[in-house]
Amino acid sequence: MVSEWERALYGVVRAERLSPPVAARVFAYASAGLYSGLAATDPQSSPLAGTLNGLDSLPRAEVGKTYDATLAAVAAEHTVLDSLFAEGLPTTRSALSRLADSLVRARKERGVGDDVAAQSAELGRRIGLAIVSWSHGDGFDSTRGKAYVAPVGPGLWVNDDPATVYATQNLSGASQAVTLSNPANALKAGTVDDRSLILDRPKRPGRKTLPAANMAGVTEPYWGYNRPFALHAWNDCAAPLPPAFSLNPGTPLYEEARVVYQTGKALTPTQRETALYWADNGGETGTPAGHWLSIASQMVTERHLSAEQAAWVMVATSVAVNDAFISAWGYKFRLNLIRPRTFIRETMDSTWEPAIPTPPFPEYLSGHSTISAAAAGAMTAVLGATPFEDSTSIPLGHAVRKFNSFRDAAVEAGMSRIYGGIHFPSGNVEGRNLGDCVASKVQSRLKLKPLS
Repeated sequence: MVSEWERALYGVVRAERLSPPVAARVFAYASAGLYSGLAATDPQSSPLAGTLNGLDSLPRAEVGKTYDATLAAVAAEHTVLDSLFAEGLPTTRSALSRLADSLVRARKERGVGDDVAAQSAELGRRIGLAIVSWSHGDGFDSTRGKAYVAPVGPGLWVNDDPATVYATQNLSGASQAVTLSNPANALKAGTVDDRSLILDRPKRPGRKTLPAANMAGVTEPYWGYNRPFALHAWNDCAAPLPPAFSLNPGTPLYEEARVVYQTGKALTPTQRETALYWADNGGETGTPAGHWLSIASQMVTERHLSAEQAAWVMVATSVAVNDAFISAWGYKFRLNLIRPRTFIRETMDSTWEPAIPTPPFPEYLSGHSTISAAAAGAMTAVLGATPFEDSTSIPLGHAVRKFNSFRDAAVEAGMSRIYGGIHFPSGNVEGRNLGDCVASKVQSRLKLKPLS
């Protein structure tokens, strides 16, 4: 049941073309709802209420009533997702409803009576509504549609990707037609016909809670102001300042740019494959958040985890990933460091292009490195340092990839951004350090320990 929800979420995040931070928020609240539905009937479970920021209480099972934990979890999860995807595509909402219905039907076929099913669904619904109410206090709503003007000056980030970058959104789960005048592919009058509405399901403009990834714009500049789940603040984990901006050879940032440039000019087939494997582009995939939750979901089957154990792994991973995004974005948009493409084309080679598209937000520090280290740390805390195989990207044409540990996978994910030409080495290293710190804070707050 837990794995089915995670697989469905990866698919709808991809179809909705969500940006990585928005996807991370979806996974975190969904995991909280799913786990809380399961835990509500077990007095021995570790409660999220009173542990996570702003979540003071959640409904619990009433004495004298009989519940089915799975049905309570399904109802809680569906209620949370029904809110998070209120602006979702009709196919998204239908897919989530069908999954919920099928899981309920499966439980009834295994002997759960109507009275128990009804009581469980009501408990789960109340839990889900409490999670939804909690979500509206995290600051996300207040940033919807808020204007942003990037600061201008030497060494500051500019979104200067070429038009060819927009092709990465072609053949998405929602639409195929991408033009420079409408890169996020919103439905506009006079631009579609009945056939395209049937085939492509484009998003309508003005949707605030599920904006499509837009390579021509800027991704969630106020994300660092959102309330974390476990960190006390976005800067709970300190990060050093990036290398000072300088166009002079021999200075630290220039020499880091030279490393990126020379690496990109001589990429080996293995390095290129690594860069593409971990690209996890918004609009094309389930994003980095979805990739790590997919890995966690695969561990459920491998380890033969119980439902509550599985849901706890999802909570640990998604909370770490969500908080890592908030922390990384807090630094990114306060420091606004230039990206390698801009720097290298100005100083070394005016025709140079990175191996993968540069995402539309500042460089320092690497989001991939941060969230990968955070996810790996949380997963290691509950599952141990274990070899595993990742099959997440088979639908994208990548072979199963083997790793000696979650940590090794996180290190490779961070290095992939150097191979891809979109981060400086310091952004990778300090991003990984930040992610390690986030994982440590989450482990302490949630009291993560190996599953018995």
